[in-house]
Amino acid sequence: MPQNGAIMNHVSEKIAELKQLPELAIILDRLEKEMREEVQQRNEFYALIHENLKAEFINGTIVYHSPVMRRHWKVSMNVSRELSSHVKKYDLGEVGVEKVMISLTRNDYEPDIVFFIKEKSSLFTKEQMHFPAPDLVVEILSDSTEKNDRNIKFMDYASHGVKEYWIIDAEKNTIEQYINADNEFQLVHLFTEGMLTTETVRGFTLDVRSVFE
Repeated sequence: MPQNGAIMNHVSEKIAELKQLPELAIILDRLEKEMREEVQQRNEFYALIHENLKAEFINGTIVYHSPVMRRHWKVSMNVSRELSSHVKKYDLGEVGVEKVMISLTRNDYEPDIVFFIKEKSSLFTKEQMHFPAPDLVVEILSDSTEKNDRNIKFMDYASHGVKEYWIIDAEKNTIEQYINADNEFQLVHLFTEGMLTTETVRGFTLDVRSVFE
């Protein structure tokens, strides 16, 4: 996993703080024990999940998702339809919707929409259930997911090399477009209208207003 820039600076600062603590050895032993338990919990999560269950594993906790509101799935359909059509037409890779499990170093997510470039997707098998970091991730906010979408997922996607991240607010009719720079997401534009041009999917533009129709 690539790590650099501000992320590694933050890690270095945390390590420096820990090294000043006289109980550092006790903390490390406790942390190692808890991480072993988390690995076991993650394996139990893998045994639990199935095609009809939408759930994620985030920092040692299983997060279950309830059915979404109509405005959420309408936005998801509008974006995925346009994106899938373009990707298929120009043979650019693969688009996944809702139930694609993205397995990163510590956590497992099921984003609303993902895109993999052809170089990645051509290696996928028909039976594959766990997938690497996509090139584009789209998350559509809901009251129960917004905190994770804007915090832990925001940092995790960036540190694992996701090139572009969209956060869509189906209530406010906005799209936030972020681009990965040095493994940190930088806001490119907050759209309420106009044409969104992605840097990740070659030649693809999206009419923002059409997303919310």
